[in-house]
Amino acid sequence: MAVAEKTSTMAPVTSRSDRLRSLALSKEMGITGLFVVLCLFIAWYSKGIFFNGDNLRDQANLIGMFGIFSIGAGIVIITSGIDLTVGSMIALLGILLSFMITVWHWPWPVAVLAVLAIGGVLGLIHGLLITRVRLQPFVVTLCGLLIYRGAARFVSQDNTMGFGDATGLTSLVNLATGNFHGIPNTFILMIVIAVIAGIFLHRSVWGRYLYAIGKNEEAARYSGINTRWIITGAYIIAAVLTATSAILFAFYTNSISPSSHGNFYELYGIAAAVLGGCSLRGGEGSIFGIIIGTAVLQLLHNLVNLVTIFGHSIPTSLEFAIMGAVILIGVTADQLLRKRPRKA
Repeated sequence: MAVAEKTSTMAPVTSRSDRLRSLALSKEMGITGLFVVLCLFIAWYSKGIFFNGDNLRDQANLIGMFGIFSIGAGIVIITSGIDLTVGSMIALLGILLSFMITVWHWPWPVAVLAVLAIGGVLGLIHGLLITRVRLQPFVVTLCGLLIYRGAARFVSQDNTMGFGDATGLTSLVNLATGNFHGIPNTFILMIVIAVIAGIFLHRSVWGRYLYAIGKNEEAARYSGINTRWIITGAYIIAAVLTATSAILFAFYTNSISPSSHGNFYELYGIAAAVLGGCSLRGGEGSIFGIIIGTAVLQLLHNLVNLVTIFGHSIPTSLEFAIMGAVILIGVTADQLLRKRPRKA
């Protein structure tokens, strides 16, 4: 009887754990299915242009640049936080990188390391304000969004910055805009970062702590987890990944307008993470899902540019509306999936 009683007590816990794993797998399968359907739809209606080598390379390049900072955004969301500074930080760090190289004449390796370090310091400040001063993540990062955009405009005096003909920057330009056997370097870099992030998030104690904090920060703290430094670490990682994307975007565009460079990129990152299975309530999400979510958003952008339906092209002004509709459908489907009655 004692054994039977113990088994019946543990059964709900096991069932709940299995259900959470099943739900996460369902999310990844669902977004992957959407990705495949979009690929086939665009390929069919674009009359083969989608599979053109140049288009595929361009899409992979964009997925790489957007995917890197989206991974950071997803890690923060898993802790039940949010980062609204991405776009403004990309603009500010791009401006500073241009100054370091073209005005202050720093060697590019030093300039790159400085930009990454500045990003890390900004992430540290976000984390400390959230964990030590106990400010809301939304408030801290919203203020950061405004401060960094204003700082970018002030430092550049509202002038568009760039790198000219990039003399002496061949290695950095090749890293940011080149390819390896036809695969963009930015995409390869994103895959490397995704593998490392996946190992830490899904195969380490640190990752388990992140999920625990996202589910219930107070319970995690009472269980002995140093929630303050885990959360701060998440914001530092997100900021360093944003700084990495800032370097890539700066050389990709070679034209950094302080008032518009990186606009809405924070929404791209949040949308990619949510579409990929991260819950804004925290405690859920995967690196694979974030990458596929990023790819889906770029496919939607490609759809607007390539697809003609009934002889009419899709107006580019509808791009954000289409993205919003798809994300809303995905989040609604996730919510309905959660409310499915459990099987006995």
